[in-house]
Amino acid sequence: MTIHHATVGGDADITKLGASDAGSFAQHVFSLLERTEYRRCDKGEDLEDIYRLRYKSYRLSDMVDENVDHTIHDSLDDVENCSKFGIYIDGHLVSTLRIHHASRETPMSPSTTVYGDILHPLLAKGTTFVDPSRFAADPDWSRIYPQIPYLTLRLAGMACFYFKSPFCLSTIRPEHSGFYRRIYKSEQIGELREYPGLNYKVVLYRADVSAIRERSFQRFPFFMSTPMEQRMMFGKPASGELAPLTILPTAKYYREAA
Repeated sequence: MTIHHATVGGDADITKLGASDAGSFAQHVFSLLERTEYRRCDKGEDLEDIYRLRYKSYRLSDMVDENVDHTIHDSLDDVENCSKFGIYIDGHLVSTLRIHHASRETPMSPSTTVYGDILHPLLAKGTTFVDPSRFAADPDWSRIYPQIPYLTLRLAGMACFYFKSPFCLSTIRPEHSGFYRRIYKSEQIGELREYPGLNYKVVLYRADVSAIRERSFQRFPFFMSTPMEQRMMFGKPASGELAPLTILPTAKYYREAA
């Protein structure tokens, strides 16, 4: 996951909590999910809001240079295998994430751009990857809701299961690697490299999706989702049908059934 914000692995790092505290944190995430909606944004004001949120978030820690538009947007936002999402709490945009499904037919993604020598041979053999990137959280809302990274990263797991991809990529700052090793059992497969447009270098990690299902869901049940939610997030509407304007989380149904 090409995660570009310092809140990941920060104050809300559930992996460092004891069992009872972790259970309490999970309940807080579930409560917040009741007030959360996801929007897939392909055009219009919602998309412009996402580009501005990226800029606001990244400039706070000098991750990108200033620009006159006060937006962050690149060519990978416009490729056919890209989905861009806004995460809203009580109607307020609090974070955003984009996801690429990289395959032999559609290899474009942030990680394949930087680590093509490692990933393109695997794509040529038929391996597919989910490659989340451009995570950004509103710093004002993050102070109120430290659970925001977890609400946002639910999308990565959903994409893995919807697309039936065996691996999820993480092109990240080295100091964030511990978070992904603990949460997803990720392993490093690419060395430190420059990432276009960012003021720091990144490393490439890869998570086995089967480990996410077996380990992460047990510890972090708020990552769970129904096939219907996954289809609404990532499926293409049939001819003549409109895409859903908003999508509500479904993890609560698994909690209620437990």
